[in-house]
Amino acid sequence: MEEKYMKRAIELAEKGKGFVNPNPLVGAVIVKNGKIIGEGYHECFGQAHAEVNAFLNATEDVEGADIYVTLEPCSHYGKTPPCALKIIEKKIKRVFISQLDPNPLVNSQGVKLLEDAGIEVKSGILEEEAKAQNEIFLKYIQTKKPFVAMKYAMTLDGKIATKTRDSKWITNEKSRRFVHELRNQYMAIMVGVGTVIADNPNLDTRREEPSRNPIRIIIDPKLEIPNDSNVIKTAHATRTIIVTGFDSNPAKLSKLKEQKIEILMKKATPNLDLDELMSDLGEMKIDSVLIEGGSYLHGQALASNILDKAYIFIAPKLIGGKDALTPVGGNGVDEMKDAVLLNQIKYHHFDDDIMIEGNFTK
Repeated sequence: MEEKYMKRAIELAEKGKGFVNPNPLVGAVIVKNGKIIGEGYHECFGQAHAEVNAFLNATEDVEGADIYVTLEPCSHYGKTPPCALKIIEKKIKRVFISQLDPNPLVNSQGVKLLEDAGIEVKSGILEEEAKAQNEIFLKYIQTKKPFVAMKYAMTLDGKIATKTRDSKWITNEKSRRFVHELRNQYMAIMVGVGTVIADNPNLDTRREEPSRNPIRIIIDPKLEIPNDSNVIKTAHATRTIIVTGFDSNPAKLSKLKEQKIEILMKKATPNLDLDELMSDLGEMKIDSVLIEGGSYLHGQALASNILDKAYIFIAPKLIGGKDALTPVGGNGVDEMKDAVLLNQIKYHHFDDDIMIEGNFTK
């Protein structure tokens, strides 16, 4: 029964995807006399935590009940009061936790607070499932760097565009709809300026359900971005960051800043240091980045060892031609034994398209 209720708590936590960053996804279920009397999840950053929402939604008195929580209840004051104290106040009998919070402000302190109050605590229930769900939070809170995923779509012969650079569309509508789900889950989306020049994308999220647009990060070492590009036109509505070199055109920089675009200047020769950039983004409280960058940026990201996950869409099409673009540029490895490996592989089908999801071996 413990796993049954924790599974429900994990399902609830999933509803917060895209809205709680950089906080973790958390779900809570209150059980009394063998039935669920309250459910809640962390719905939005800065708002009530899962435990509080479960108490608010309770259909009867929670005194003496059990509560199942996917993450250790917090014990410190942040944007909201400590959930551990709320659990004590409500006279909960037992607390079941999936995973302890790796945040140094919380780690095991929530459990100690509860146990000191005489509440029975058990942890580790469906722990691996909860950790997988919170992979973004776990990476960010432990390293202060964002969780980085790479996404691309290719044909069966490994091409992302024809020799004329035409790429619309490789995958079907269902695959493209899922990409917008991903954009909703990640705090930022990153592309190279070549993608902006070639495709003039909006880099937004188009979902029927409530969603938010990701922060747009453009890697543009020489400040080549066209002034009439969609990302510049819409920068007043969606946060946009251009990463460029110190020797970029001052007049153009000034004009971009007037259009509400943030400028992050880095040493750009021979290539931007993407690992250093990730540290910068972490300091800006950006907890996750989805790279949809084109061949060159994908190659740089792979070589920089910043990638945590890949979403690779494969469509049942053949383009052919040695000059057609491949998904990952750069020099690559010399020998097969040095190939980068993915693990924890999952396969998804979108009609005839296949998506391979996997984590990079670190």
